[in-house]
Amino acid sequence: MSVADFLVIGGGVAGLSAAALLARHGKTIVFEAEAALGYHSSGRSVSFSHFGIGGAAVKGLTAYSRRFFEEQEDGFCATSIAGVVPSLYFATQAELPALATLQRDMARFTSAIEEVGEAEMAALCPVLKVGSDSAVRGLLDKSGLKLDADALLHSFARTLRQSDGELVTGCRIAGIESVENGWTATDEKGERWSAPILVNAAGAWADQVAELAGVAPLGLEPKRRTIIVVAPPAGTDPAGWPFILSAANDFYMLTEAGRLLVSPVDEVASSPCDAAPEDYDIALAADRLQHYTSIAAPRIAHRWAGLRSFVADRVPTAGFAADAPGFFWLAGQGGYGLQTAPAMAEIAEALITGSVWPAGLSALGVEPGQITPDRLRAAFPGGFLG
Repeated sequence: MSVADFLVIGGGVAGLSAAALLARHGKTIVFEAEAALGYHSSGRSVSFSHFGIGGAAVKGLTAYSRRFFEEQEDGFCATSIAGVVPSLYFATQAELPALATLQRDMARFTSAIEEVGEAEMAALCPVLKVGSDSAVRGLLDKSGLKLDADALLHSFARTLRQSDGELVTGCRIAGIESVENGWTATDEKGERWSAPILVNAAGAWADQVAELAGVAPLGLEPKRRTIIVVAPPAGTDPAGWPFILSAANDFYMLTEAGRLLVSPVDEVASSPCDAAPEDYDIALAADRLQHYTSIAAPRIAHRWAGLRSFVADRVPTAGFAADAPGFFWLAGQGGYGLQTAPAMAEIAEALITGSVWPAGLSALGVEPGQITPDRLRAAFPGGFLG
């Protein structure tokens, strides 16, 4: 049996970012069931950090994480992991109240917001329909960040290895046992590892991992999201277009490598699985594109789906399980995993090692009671923690 200080189940951005910090405190081993890092969620994200999604806690985690993306440590990544891309949130006449609420909620975390009218929106994104029953007003936030998910994942993995940590891919944990000095994990081949602390960062499978360990589940709800890739209209260059999100939260569009990534912002309940796009959701994405833009009958070049897992209050969760000493939850990142990973990694490090809660998070209104799993037991007794 191999012995470590920390075992981390899950090789997505949550598990790898936390492991990279934990490796400074002791021997850390990460297990990823698939051959590729972030296969089911992190690697299928459009990788855009912005303040247009999530509640106050998520926005605070996003704001705290920005410095990491903008001022990465020397040697973390050979290339830039983030580039500034403005985000444009638009509303029809009926959606103006929702846009006003969004503006109020965002203003606490970014000062880069400005209101824009129809002419300005048309100049920012020529294919966006404006006027009449289309977009009549928008918010432009110049602080959006396009993230390089692949660079992030592999840079966290490299940081882990540089601290003598281990990353074991293609390793599915089949059994977890509570022992006198912590936890023992066994894979499908019968190999075993032991450590005082086990971090459950298994994404959509986190509740199943908990069940293996005899720990009450969080009540995670995996949701499938669909993306289609289409070409812009002939003769147009979308390189300078902003990230586009409707105030109704039923459509977004982002330029990448000369093409357009489009989603109907769907959240379809799913069991943990290798998610695949379904015909209805593909058609819905194409329909929303035609509804909100002048792009008619788009030719779909590519399509995919990924899983986003939420707890009841839709806030990422980190903390020790009340019913299992040494079992640490790092789950429920929803659609915010990449943009909040640096903050959540520091939270995990602080809670696991008993160090001080990051003061910068408190300044942004993020406190332990909003993140630790105890809040779910208090708010949803019997419903989300077994």
